[in-house]
Amino acid sequence: PIVKDVNGTLLNEGDKITMCKDLKIKGSSQVLKVGTKGIIRRIVEGKDHQLDCKVDGAGEMMITAKFVKRA
Repeated sequence: PIVKDVNGTLLNEGDKITMCKDLKIKGSSQVLKVGTKGIIRRIVEGKDHQLDCKVDGAGEMMITAKFVKRA
């Protein structure tokens, strides 16, 4: 699957990413701030959230590609 970040850069598994917007974590009071870093573990096709990531300080989660940029 072809997935692009907020700037239109192609994302691949293993890429390091940075949040470009504050994101609320569903079911939690925690917020991912702008600049929070993570690593893409795998790319999922056909779902609302395309990136399965390991995020610093938050653990494993799915994130939509339009809210991140490649670091």
